[in-house]
Amino acid sequence: MADAFPSGNCGIFDVAVIGGGVVGCAVARSFTLEGARVLLLECAPDILAGASKANSALLHTGFDAPAGSLELACMQQGYQEYLEIKGALNLPILETGAMVVAWSDAELEKLQGIQRQAVANGVGDTVILDRAGVLAREPALAPAMRGALLVPGEHVIDPWSAPLAYLTQAVANGAQAMFSAEVTGGHWQNGHWRLETSRGGYQALSVVNCAGLFGDVVDQRLLGRSEFQIRPRKGQFLVFDKAATSLLRTTILPVPTEITKGVVVARTIYGNVLVGPTAEEQDDRTRATIVKSSLEQLLATAARIVPGLADMPVTAAYAGLRPASELKEYRIRHIPEKNWITLGAVRSTGLTAALGLARHAFALWNRHGGQHRPIANPICPRMPNLAEHRPRDWEKPGYGEIVCHCEMVTRREIEAALQSPLPPGDFGGLRRRTRAGMGRCQGFYCNAQLAVLTADRLAAPLAVGRTHG
Repeated sequence: MADAFPSGNCGIFDVAVIGGGVVGCAVARSFTLEGARVLLLECAPDILAGASKANSALLHTGFDAPAGSLELACMQQGYQEYLEIKGALNLPILETGAMVVAWSDAELEKLQGIQRQAVANGVGDTVILDRAGVLAREPALAPAMRGALLVPGEHVIDPWSAPLAYLTQAVANGAQAMFSAEVTGGHWQNGHWRLETSRGGYQALSVVNCAGLFGDVVDQRLLGRSEFQIRPRKGQFLVFDKAATSLLRTTILPVPTEITKGVVVARTIYGNVLVGPTAEEQDDRTRATIVKSSLEQLLATAARIVPGLADMPVTAAYAGLRPASELKEYRIRHIPEKNWITLGAVRSTGLTAALGLARHAFALWNRHGGQHRPIANPICPRMPNLAEHRPRDWEKPGYGEIVCHCEMVTRREIEAALQSPLPPGDFGGLRRRTRAGMGRCQGFYCNAQLAVLTADRLAAPLAVGRTHG
């Protein structure tokens, strides 16, 4: 295929970002706002098609992150930047706080050590609560609970609107995003990269690899070797009906073990209660199947923690893959002589750390990337609100009709998503932008109308009767 851009500096991007997950979207935004010419390449028809589409949506303080680690620094920087930009971009936050709950004497003894780590990590507002203190805050918890460490700054955010906002702002300020553009090869020549994709050739002075579950594959394809190996880790989740929200106000975390951080019970920004994830190693990087026995275990765990959940209907079950590697830490690779940065093996903390990782990548790149002038007055597009605790579109006049009654999604919201600067490329993207088809009936009643509304407007059309994005 011919190059999409001519040779010469006028046709070369400053940075090509490979991967449209939360980290890639954050990197595209950061570099664009700093004045770089950015191209984002994503192999799927839409953003968030890989690891980023399934997570627990928690905004972490870093209270339990490895002390002195890059992960901790990026999490805390990302946390702070999210708070700084959420107003301008209309991003929601549900201020729940979190409790690390002990269910035995042995776990109770570990709380002081977790608190000391939190203080060492700069999170100094944690409080150890006795059993009475925990029940005063969460009376629906099981009586077997022994005590907890309260972390007031742990909150819940929208896991899809945030990265959509990052890339939307990047595009609004001059970045370009190409979808269905898998990077199949490339080479470093004469001070820049020539990238081969399924949509043609592109040129960039630098590359930032944010390919998530395929981060090691991209390194291998373009650099000839990878310093890490992705070992996909599947996490399964259950989503309880919105009525379950009355049972919980705080995110409930387990006391971690050497093997896993365990199962979380948390409210979602959409008014549900979430339980998960499991942690299951597998080889497949693309398929995260739901296993009935695992879901039954999650249901039993949820009922053991909050007994009232045993009587609550389950709205949905889903599974996602985390790009774990053979080591626990992020795998960051910087090759200045080839203008290359890899942000690899970013696991469950990626939603919080993405903005911090983007700043870290820019700092690495800026040492050798030349002088760029930050955009003085960047455009700040405001995201549509999907949070249940804030006013929704259906509460405003002129919305047309309700298309999805389970999630109260209006036709106006559907049309706005389809006409947006970054319209959905497939039905999964439409669901993530609007919540259509993600409620109790999982699209049973609204999919036919959604198929009509989206006809000839999605790269991957919705087939009538399809229930999952």
